[in-house]
Amino acid sequence: PDVNSEILYVEDPIYYKFKHNEKSYKGDALVIEGFNLNLAADENDVDVRIGTEKCNVTSLTATQMLCIPPQVAPPPVHASHPEVVIYVGKNLKFEIGLLRYDLGSPFTIPPEVIGGIGAAAALTLFIAIAFMIIYKHKSSQAEREYKRIQIQMDTLENNVRSECKQAFAELQTDMTDLTMDLEVSGIPLLDHRTFVMKVFFPGVGDHPLFLDPRIHGVNKPKTELDNAMIQFEGLLNNKWFLLAFIETMEKQKSFTIRDRVNFASLLTIILMTKMEYCTDILRSLLLKLVEKSLTSKHPQLMLRRTESIVEKMLTNWLALCLYDYMKDYAGSSLFVLFKAIKFQIEKGPVDSCSHDARYSLSEDRLLREAVSANTVRCCVVQDELEEDVVVRVLDCDSISQVKSKILDAVYKNTPFSLRPTLDEVDLEWRCGQYTQLGNPGGHIVLQDVDITSKIEQNGWKKINSLAHYGVKEKALVSLVPKQIDSPSHHIYQAVSVVGRGEPVYSASPVHSSYDGRTVYNYPTNPANYPMHTGFSPQPNSSYAAHPGPVYSQGFGQEMAGGNMYHLVRPDHLQNIPTAANLGRSHKSIPEIFLTRLLSTKGTVQKFVDDFFGTILKVPQNFPPPVKWLFDILDEAALQHNVSSPEVLHAWKSNCLPLRFWVNFIKNPDFIFDVNKTVTTDSCLSVIAQTFMDSCSLNENILGKDSPSSKLLFAKDIPLYRQLVVQFYENIQALPQVPDQELNFYMQQLSGAHAGEFDNLAALKELYIYVNKYYGDIVNTLDESPTARKMGLGHKLKSIALSVYPQHQNC
Repeated sequence: PDVNSEILYVEDPIYYKFKHNEKSYKGDALVIEGFNLNLAADENDVDVRIGTEKCNVTSLTATQMLCIPPQVAPPPVHASHPEVVIYVGKNLKFEIGLLRYDLGSPFTIPPEVIGGIGAAAALTLFIAIAFMIIYKHKSSQAEREYKRIQIQMDTLENNVRSECKQAFAELQTDMTDLTMDLEVSGIPLLDHRTFVMKVFFPGVGDHPLFLDPRIHGVNKPKTELDNAMIQFEGLLNNKWFLLAFIETMEKQKSFTIRDRVNFASLLTIILMTKMEYCTDILRSLLLKLVEKSLTSKHPQLMLRRTESIVEKMLTNWLALCLYDYMKDYAGSSLFVLFKAIKFQIEKGPVDSCSHDARYSLSEDRLLREAVSANTVRCCVVQDELEEDVVVRVLDCDSISQVKSKILDAVYKNTPFSLRPTLDEVDLEWRCGQYTQLGNPGGHIVLQDVDITSKIEQNGWKKINSLAHYGVKEKALVSLVPKQIDSPSHHIYQAVSVVGRGEPVYSASPVHSSYDGRTVYNYPTNPANYPMHTGFSPQPNSSYAAHPGPVYSQGFGQEMAGGNMYHLVRPDHLQNIPTAANLGRSHKSIPEIFLTRLLSTKGTVQKFVDDFFGTILKVPQNFPPPVKWLFDILDEAALQHNVSSPEVLHAWKSNCLPLRFWVNFIKNPDFIFDVNKTVTTDSCLSVIAQTFMDSCSLNENILGKDSPSSKLLFAKDIPLYRQLVVQFYENIQALPQVPDQELNFYMQQLSGAHAGEFDNLAALKELYIYVNKYYGDIVNTLDESPTARKMGLGHKLKSIALSVYPQHQNC
């Protein structure tokens, strides 16, 4: 039959051979590459033989064929590995190559790689073990170090605690003796006149008002200038003129803060006998200052500083009003605090040059060296005393420090200004063991600097101490009038002094007129102590009959200069390193000595608490002027709608605590007849800072970088702050002071101190400002209708013509 058919011819398939005629089989499907593999054939047409067994074909494409070889390598026909042969149909045969079975180690890694991995693993394990060992060692070491530090801290805390207890017990004994003495002699208060001069004119060495009119020129004839000043005083008594005068002064750009302070003090001196009028003027100025401060960004800063006349006038007014309150009530606690600090400081070494002390509240005045200090009890023999006085000093004390402590003991009931000064007396050691012709008693006068002073290789000279002279326990000493150099042979050229080693002596003494003021060339020489013009005891007959002692002769001029030190030589001035300097290992950690701040604070804490508790209490005899002043501030805040309690609190704090109490905490010599040393001043400044912080409602954020002066009382300030708040509330709760009571109080003040100052001298000093700013003052008066109506400008011009008659227009 006829069949329509067509035959299509295609090219034969091509199967590529294995590369290098061999292929590794690892258990997957066998892939064989080729070309035109499925044009005329499918999987059923292809027969793949591997060795003697068949490979099942699973896929056939134009370029690839996949088959599943037997899982176990079949035996080869001729070669070493099974041969791969492909049959297509009956006529085509393709020998692809050999198939090498790697099923026994499908993930075989080369030996080199295995070796590297093993070495890395071993190294990692070793490092891990080493790290664990080091970590364990460090952890145990850190734990041991922590325990060691903890033990040290506990020991340090116990030492500080025991030191505080012991020091407090010793100080309490001294303070008990002081209290008993105060009951007999009373507090050495300055007289009112001296008190006023120190508060009104602090730091002024000379002033026309310093002359007491009750002593100098009471009945001097009045001059034309005096009459003019009396007229000027009449003008000052006019409230409108005085307020205009002050306002004009405040506007002057050349009117400095010093001028403002001086102006206010002179004006207060003039108005001291008219305290009612002075109070009225102060009230008017305060209310103006309140209005001015409320227009500023920070009204709470009002009265914080002394930058205006009214601020200084307020300071002076408070001082006048509270003098009797200080004398009768609050002053005793301040004096006891001052003495407690002084006693505690003097229990440890104090460097007479740098004023650094072992026991201090101020880090700036902390002695950061381990100075050896042994207590020496000296028996002070004075012919004018009924019995000997035993004084505790330190063997490291300079001779001037020993003299000061002896003077404190011998004249403990005598005000400082009535005692002999350091440069009026010498310290005599009645050793008895050094006798020579002309001095059978063996008396030696000790000095801070003499020919025995040790001179170090780099030119430094150390101030003599008791240890330098070898003064031991229960030594007999006495204070004698200042000696004149004796030309006799010095005892130390023939006899060595116990405990001084081998000092380097200066050249032979040069005969020169010795004067303690010129020879002493270091900060604590007698010339640097305040000079007092009070009574100076005259040498009595016992002094005159005293045999002349062997004297530590004055040194030559070659020793008068140069660098001198007492306990610690300043590092920044050391040019030549010495073995002693290299051995100061504790210098690298000076903070270790900061624990002494804590021990000192713990010792005097009770006296600080007592003082703050006293001045922040409202007793029955509380001064009416303070209540009157606080009421004015309360009324002003209410009138001007001051809603912030912090502002009113700040105003009150700036008035009384900061303007009055802080001034006397830092300057107890303004109210007491005492000597305030640099070291004591630094401690008082820390207490003053604590009081200032207590008067602020803002919590201070303290950290490790905060000054030690704030950290020292940080835990106590919240309690003190509460006392301040309660103090203000108690004052506010007091009944309002009637005008009649306030006027009576002011009249008493006016009469009590009348005649203390030369008013004419104060008026002349104040008139200097009138003369300097005369034109501006006259213009102010001429521009005011009220002033013209009162004729104030005309009166001032008349006074000016009387003062300067040669000038028609002054």
